[in-house]
Amino acid sequence: MQVREAIFNRRSVRQYTDEAIDEPTIRRLISAAIQAPNAVNAQPWRFTVVRDRDVLDRISREAKAHMLATLPREHEERFRARLSDPAFDIFYHAPALIVISGRAQEPWIVEDCALAAQTLMLAAFAEGLGTCWIGFAQAYLGTAAGKAALGAPEAWLPVAPIIVGRPDAVPPPVPRLEPEIRWIG
Repeated sequence: MQVREAIFNRRSVRQYTDEAIDEPTIRRLISAAIQAPNAVNAQPWRFTVVRDRDVLDRISREAKAHMLATLPREHEERFRARLSDPAFDIFYHAPALIVISGRAQEPWIVEDCALAAQTLMLAAFAEGLGTCWIGFAQAYLGTAAGKAALGAPEAWLPVAPIIVGRPDAVPPPVPRLEPEIRWIG
């Protein structure tokens, strides 16, 4: 697969089959992720893989409660009903969650982990897998309780919670707006 094909055809998948994602596949995705560019070659990323359904369900419940408690007023109308629904799983029943974290003392961990996440998502697409960055999980996973749920050390900052699985349905392309470009010279 050409990289351009992956860039233009990868979608955020929110419907998955029950098929488990095996360890060799996850290791291939992480191996691709660590090829991402990173500031001063610090390679600050750390990976936590969660495949235990009970743990995923617990993190989903706790992350929803955290979001509801901390939801900015401007997002209340948009998200409150969904986050209040006990049947809503923020991980969309995906069989695996890969959380890309960074060593908190590194100055560019957000950028470095985001680059690793994009690389991982493109590699997953090339393997016929679906992914989605789960923003609803981010704030909670950065708390002491969230880190404890992941078994992550205090020195780690969870940046990119990426679900991975075999797509049950892939959304159609979303039209992109024409970018605003400013040319100098």
